[in-house]
Amino acid sequence: MSTSEKFQSVFVALAAVLGLGVGLLWPVGGVAGHLVLPALMLMLVAVFIQVDAAQVRRVRDAGTVVATSLVLNFVFTPLFAWALGAGLLGDSPDLRIGLLLLLVTPCTDWYLVFTGLARGHLGVATAVLPVNLLLQLLLLPVYVLLLGGEAAMVGSGTLVEAVLLVLVVPLVLAVVARWSASRWKGARWRDEGLLSAASASVLPLLYVAVFAMFAGQARTVVAHLGDLATLLLPLAAFFLVMPWVAVGVSRLLGLPGDQRVTLTMTTVARNSPVALAIAVAAFPDRPLIAVALVVGPLVELPVLAVLSQIVRVRDRGTRVTGR
Repeated sequence: MSTSEKFQSVFVALAAVLGLGVGLLWPVGGVAGHLVLPALMLMLVAVFIQVDAAQVRRVRDAGTVVATSLVLNFVFTPLFAWALGAGLLGDSPDLRIGLLLLLVTPCTDWYLVFTGLARGHLGVATAVLPVNLLLQLLLLPVYVLLLGGEAAMVGSGTLVEAVLLVLVVPLVLAVVARWSASRWKGARWRDEGLLSAASASVLPLLYVAVFAMFAGQARTVVAHLGDLATLLLPLAAFFLVMPWVAVGVSRLLGLPGDQRVTLTMTTVARNSPVALAIAVAAFPDRPLIAVALVVGPLVELPVLAVLSQIVRVRDRGTRVTGR
């Protein structure tokens, strides 16, 4: 394990704190906000480059993980999110909707990073990604209508943009890069050169995205410190309970280590950037909804960093990364 991997939780927290500090000291909100999506896209390109097509085909051998992740993400989690909001944020409908938007949107980007760091099954994680993205965007208005009391309509333009930018573009670039490397440099250079460079760039790009996210939203966080404190309890409850649920279900099903890690990460990680974009577009005059989505990663990212080390597959022979 590299030094960066050992101290990833410290670096993630440091990036968030530095981002908040810079955002408060200088008017960098607009510039920083425009860095988040490109950094995440480049990070995904680097992650996808490391995924061999053979990995995704192996998802046929992991149908239990895929089915279980869908049940946990789209049945159990929305009900749990509603219970947390109703029980702990009953007097603030905006915070309840914000919490719901955050918790019912499974992650479609950095959970792959933490899955890889924990030596999970990246093929299964990658195969689940498009399903998570499409289902969350299609079901989000239903969840908010039924559980939050008010619908956040997601237009077709938002769906197309999210799919193209967050999934298709990085995937196509990664496939082209792998093919070009194999074609012109050979498989050995691809594995020792391109894949090594991609692996080394993932964490720095993650830190850039975290820094930019909090620099861009620093003033919003400070302006609602009381609300931030109110949100910490339901967020902490979610990120404490869900890993235990995922690990417990994994053991009950007798999943191998790499699939257990994948199920845990896709169950715990949330899609803050996409949810934030949807919240801003759907509720432009209700900033408290966006606050929940800004605060979420403050708790989530350190949790994922620590969790990736706790559930990390220790036996390298059980790791499935296509390499």
